[in-house]
Amino acid sequence: MSDQNSTPVQFGVIGGSGVYQMQGVEVVAEHDLSTPFGRPSDPVVEAQVAGRSVFFLPRHGKGHRYTPSEVPYQANVHVMKQLGVTHLLAVSAVGIMQEQIKPGDMVIPDQIFDRTKDTRTSTFFGEGIVGHVSLADPFCDDLRGVLAVAARSCGATVHEGGTYVCMEGPQFSTRAESNFYRASLDAKVIGMTAIPEAKLAREAEMCYAMLAMGTDYDCWHEDEEDVSVEAVIAILKANADLGNRVVQDVAGRLPEASDCDCHSAARFAIITAPDAITEQAKQRLSTLYGHYFND
Repeated sequence: MSDQNSTPVQFGVIGGSGVYQMQGVEVVAEHDLSTPFGRPSDPVVEAQVAGRSVFFLPRHGKGHRYTPSEVPYQANVHVMKQLGVTHLLAVSAVGIMQEQIKPGDMVIPDQIFDRTKDTRTSTFFGEGIVGHVSLADPFCDDLRGVLAVAARSCGATVHEGGTYVCMEGPQFSTRAESNFYRASLDAKVIGMTAIPEAKLAREAEMCYAMLAMGTDYDCWHEDEEDVSVEAVIAILKANADLGNRVVQDVAGRLPEASDCDCHSAARFAIITAPDAITEQAKQRLSTLYGHYFND
């Protein structure tokens, strides 16, 4: 793409379990917004970091009110789009599926295997408008690269690449499931929230990447305790400061503008004939695709 098609970069962060706010930053505003898809998990906090605005949203809400299946994913991604976010970083607690990864390590996955149960709405399309975006590579390579450099510069032990298995929850895996994911999928980590977040971020034409914070060995490791909430929270608390520093470092490393292909991911996605798209659908999706409706 040429420079004239570059998009000004705006950074947003969705924090997962144990990550409910950004520490040590200057909060400049709180955005309590609604969307065509309902209200997000919480008001979005805007902070000044490294000379730029960073928008932060706790995925499960303050106080951790939503299960992974109850999170209002559509509203969460849409509200970030309303605020102009182009680069969306997910910070998530994950179970570890490979021996070389230790609790407290950071993983930057490049693939997702979906094991959710179709209880979560995973698209903005429907109700009179049909679209299909590519999800072959669900995480943005450009943002993943910036994230890896930032995490290492902050002293994290980083593992790049690998598959994130997204299970339904809220229960943790059975031992049979855990061993299946390791043997059949060569999974690196397991979590409960990348789907549908990654799908919606792609439809919203955002760069999306994940800082996955390894907390436990699920239940496959014979020499380690089976996963428990207590173990997860203990590791998250120990790693909270490091994760926070990584997020702030990413904010300082992102460019002023980007011509990443993620920003035009839906350009040819809509296959409904223009004259068949209802005005209601156009209004509902105007923030996402208004520029295409007007072409």
